[in-house]
Amino acid sequence: MKVLIVKLSSLGDVVHAMPAVQDIRAVHAEAVIDWVVEPAFAPLVRRVAGVRRVIECPMRRWRRAWWTGATRAEWRAFKAQLQEEQYDAVIDLQGLTKSAIVAKLARGTRFGLANQTEGSSYEAPAGWLVDHAIRVEPHIHAMDRSRVLVGAALGRAPEGPPKYGLNPKQRVFRTASPTVAFVHGTSRDDKLWPVEHWVQLGKRVIEAGWRIGLPQGNELEHTRAEMIAAGLQFEKAFHVEVWPSLPLDGVLDRLALTQGVIGVDSGLSHIAVALDLPHVQLYNFATAWRTGPQANHGHRHQVALEGRPPSVQATWLAWSNVLVAAS
Repeated sequence: MKVLIVKLSSLGDVVHAMPAVQDIRAVHAEAVIDWVVEPAFAPLVRRVAGVRRVIECPMRRWRRAWWTGATRAEWRAFKAQLQEEQYDAVIDLQGLTKSAIVAKLARGTRFGLANQTEGSSYEAPAGWLVDHAIRVEPHIHAMDRSRVLVGAALGRAPEGPPKYGLNPKQRVFRTASPTVAFVHGTSRDDKLWPVEHWVQLGKRVIEAGWRIGLPQGNELEHTRAEMIAAGLQFEKAFHVEVWPSLPLDGVLDRLALTQGVIGVDSGLSHIAVALDLPHVQLYNFATAWRTGPQANHGHRHQVALEGRPPSVQATWLAWSNVLVAAS
């Protein structure tokens, strides 16, 4: 069985698609699975158990310079790589015109979404360009949507809680000084949690005997991380660390060495879910049902907390509860 998954972006969406790979392997243990993805997320996809080949598709960059000879040469090379295999199933998990075009170029029977689901992007040509457009319940979690679509394509509904198959280099679950990562950065400003909230929470966490790690991946996030650390200056010594800028697989490995994560709705928080870490995910909107950790996914020690924004006290109580559930 040879399967090609097309899921180009974004980080959270890519993470939510990972259990679909494990569902394929549950049905076809020896399946050969390839994945087309934007280069930024390729290092993470390469860490997914069962993925043989990652085909990088820099669609965003190509759109900015589609007329150049260099872009056309890269496109031809990409197309040749895409068409090296004859697949039994080509599954577009994105539901956009660009992803459907990629699926159309591949060799094999194509499957994709027939409709939009609540809170997700969808474009009608995505259903026209595949051989089998599959209708999915509109009110569905993003991760369940991928699993249901793959299940329909393979003729067997997914069973049991999701398994992500995401493999860090090393796991350390118990240390003398446990670390919690504060995932404070996100691509949308309206998803951020106030810096003063992070500082107040940090003081409680440090008092309880924890160290704090502050991931950051760009200038804005680095500035915010330094502001949080500065707010903890009297508690800071040996307790707070601003992480260096790391590639995505490096962040994966660093998160895997922590004992838990508290974070806003972001790709790194979804990685925490995939790593099965104790986790509180913070939502400023009532959207946790479609992307956040869910009890019916088996995440007893991972919860989503909604508010405008969630309060420090509610976050602290949620964190205390997930630690009890994880123990």
